[in-house]
Amino acid sequence: MSQTANVLFDAPGPKTRRRNLIVGVIATAVLVLIALGILWGLRDQYTPEKLAIFADPTTWTSAILPGIVNTLQAAVISIVLAALLGTLLGLGRLSEFAPLRGLCTVIVEFFRAVPVLVMMFFTYSLVIYVLIPAGVPLQGPLVSLVAVVTGLTLYNASVIAELIRSGMHSLPSGQREAGLAVGLTPSQTRTSILLPQAVTAMLPSLVSQLVVVLKDSALGSIVLYPELLRSLNTLASNYGNTIASLTVAAILFILINLALTTLASFVQRRMAKRGGRSVQQITEQAGLPTAV
Repeated sequence: MSQTANVLFDAPGPKTRRRNLIVGVIATAVLVLIALGILWGLRDQYTPEKLAIFADPTTWTSAILPGIVNTLQAAVISIVLAALLGTLLGLGRLSEFAPLRGLCTVIVEFFRAVPVLVMMFFTYSLVIYVLIPAGVPLQGPLVSLVAVVTGLTLYNASVIAELIRSGMHSLPSGQREAGLAVGLTPSQTRTSILLPQAVTAMLPSLVSQLVVVLKDSALGSIVLYPELLRSLNTLASNYGNTIASLTVAAILFILINLALTTLASFVQRRMAKRGGRSVQQITEQAGLPTAV
């Protein structure tokens, strides 16, 4: 038996590693054959005639690049608003004030249950039939942007609120007790001690949620928002290269998500290197009495 062992099971021995290698090679070969079969079946969709449009600089400046900009615009606004609202809701769910805690719980559970597309449709209809007749100056793509941002913000804020709440609950109880012992109020303890550590601990999950926001921005095409997927769908309808256009869209989304994940990983490493502030540092900075 192997000398090193995992918490759940023993490390595989030579025979198991050899068997796993064989299974892995066979599985990889099968997946490669399936991929080649799909590409062979779609060979008529990747002809030079159907791909030539993507070599034209006008295609990028008039359709693809504006679509990328609109996608990033909706995603960035939604991420910022969802982070702020999610943090407030997460803290509200931990409040000692029962009515506030109950209200935040209802909001979080409601918007977690409602599909993002339904919220986009509802907001779009609200703007068209209520706000614009009431004199609100919204028109054109701005109407769709409001609908997309609202749907993404409300759903992802509720998810982030749960991440924040679970992250704060996962911290050792001694953190809260130490904050209270040195004179911090429960609210100060949550915001100054528990929240920074919870955000650091839950950062991988928060990064995954940012990727979800970016991908879900493609739903904006349903409410006529000119994001990347809608721009390439319009291009495909004009040139009859739907598969090629969707492939380009998929590649661009993958590249954008990889860039976002790389940036978030860099921030995570910086935050982990800096570490959270100690209770002593927080109380000294706030000018509060320290424990004796």
